[in-house]
Amino acid sequence: MIKISPSLLAANITRLGEEIGKIEHCADMLHIDVMDGHFVPNLSFGVPVVAGIKKAAGLILDVHLMIDNPLRYIEKFSVAGADVITVHIEAPDDAEECIRLIRSLGKKAGIALNPDTPPQKIAHLAGKIDMALQMTVFPGFGGQSMERQAVDNIRVIREIIGADTDLQVDGGIYAENCAELTSRGANVIVSGTGIFGQPNPAAAVRVLRERAEEGAAL
Repeated sequence: MIKISPSLLAANITRLGEEIGKIEHCADMLHIDVMDGHFVPNLSFGVPVVAGIKKAAGLILDVHLMIDNPLRYIEKFSVAGADVITVHIEAPDDAEECIRLIRSLGKKAGIALNPDTPPQKIAHLAGKIDMALQMTVFPGFGGQSMERQAVDNIRVIREIIGADTDLQVDGGIYAENCAELTSRGANVIVSGTGIFGQPNPAAAVRVLRERAEEGAAL
């Protein structure tokens, strides 16, 4: 099943409520990038913002922790209202311990990979996660072009995690290129500029879904 998760990183931060309202009726999830300025060279949303969004939005909150020490913050984001919490395999904290903690809190657990990380690095987590996230750009900034190495990894990751686990892709994704990703096995599409950077974000979500479904049918 195709799911669309608009990334708030590309939304107008001064009008988040309005921005969410534009896509709330047609998106499946809401992607919230959390950056600490260490794991990635940028800062973004934190616990208070997630808590505020939870009160204002009816969507599943898809929280992506691009931080050095996720174990320290997982419970805080869970309490704030995150429904899905994804950590990086490249982070210093033990990924399996993070996954166990997330699931013990009643949340869905995801594991993310950077474009240059071999998919086999997450093989030991197959069957223990609800979602794998292949970053199709190097994390930290929006508006980048997709890395071909990451695109090529998608089929390998699908083989590793099996057919019943969500496979999310994030970075440089637009209506013009998302079909290639879903044809390779991705089913959860994250797009920031491709949605919030368009004149009509709701229409952009609908077109993304159409193109993604076309790719999945190939």
